[in-house]
Amino acid sequence: MKYWIYIFSFMVCVSCQTSQSEVIEIALSDDIVIPKHYIVTKTTDSIIIDGKASEPSWTKAEFTDKFIDIEGEKIPKYDTQVKMLWDDNYLYIYAQLEEPHIWGTLTERDAIIYYNNDFEVFIDPSGTGYGYGEIEINALNTVWDLYLNKPYRVGGNANFEWNLNDLKTEVYCFGTLNNPNDTDFSWTVEMAIPLKPFIALKNRPKTIPKEGEQWRVNFSRVQWDHDIIDGKYYRKKEDGKYLREYNWVWSNQKVINMHEPEKWGFLQFTESNNVEDVSFINDEDLEVKQVAFALFRKTRYGDLKYLLDIPQGNARNVTAKFTETETLEATFFKTNFGFEYELRSPKTEKVYYINQEGKLKEL
Repeated sequence: MKYWIYIFSFMVCVSCQTSQSEVIEIALSDDIVIPKHYIVTKTTDSIIIDGKASEPSWTKAEFTDKFIDIEGEKIPKYDTQVKMLWDDNYLYIYAQLEEPHIWGTLTERDAIIYYNNDFEVFIDPSGTGYGYGEIEINALNTVWDLYLNKPYRVGGNANFEWNLNDLKTEVYCFGTLNNPNDTDFSWTVEMAIPLKPFIALKNRPKTIPKEGEQWRVNFSRVQWDHDIIDGKYYRKKEDGKYLREYNWVWSNQKVINMHEPEKWGFLQFTESNNVEDVSFINDEDLEVKQVAFALFRKTRYGDLKYLLDIPQGNARNVTAKFTETETLEATFFKTNFGFEYELRSPKTEKVYYINQEGKLKEL
């Protein structure tokens, strides 16, 4: 390990010696997301998964804010909200989806569920963006569960064989399913998501959540315009092509891409059954980390991509403006493997590095 640190330090020093005096300025305010958070209380009831959330613990649990458009710019047509509970075995999720036309066609497990209107859950227990699960469900209670070793943007692969065997789900319709002759009110989803498979994805310790432990989660609702043909629902087409779907989320993504895990919300566990007794644990360096991820995205895919063409061993100084009045200094290094940014927190003096794979580490 000492040898690795020596080589790393030598590489950084060489890079500093070859850096240019020019400072690159980049505006990042449109790229920064401060994720939402939710404190999930521990249930005192045995939760029956029936889609109704009628137990007293559900009554006490608070709903999230209403979902917003995934780009954060438009107000969704219909409201969506979620509440959560947990115990030593399950994370419980209850979602309410306002919907005047409840329909679904897919009935096979692990079908591409977002080809129907659906509700989706994303869970990253380690908070690294590497190794996370996704669950999708439609109004027919058909489930697609899958695992991603890393985001698609850096070559991630979806494993459809990853099944949550102890997953329990139920859908309840306030209206009639697949009946176009009336107007419905909403459909609800209740889930008991087994903790054990997600504990296996955690960094150590691989134990059930402790008081104050935080995971990253987000929720998405995919909604399609539809046609009714011969009494059946179909995704709407114009000129032979499906119209684009709507994507509504809990924590803002700012782009039409759920697979940017650094923007997902924070789920904080508590042993308490009363959220009023618990305070959310803020990360003093959250903005620094979000700037690091924004620089990664800009360099790999955006306005700073030209930096990838500079010779190995060179460096550039970058001033990142992330609010109207605040900036953060960073250093870009062109490495043998790609690139790396170094950022120092002005609040904590901690030093962070993010590389071309979007892996963020504290030195």
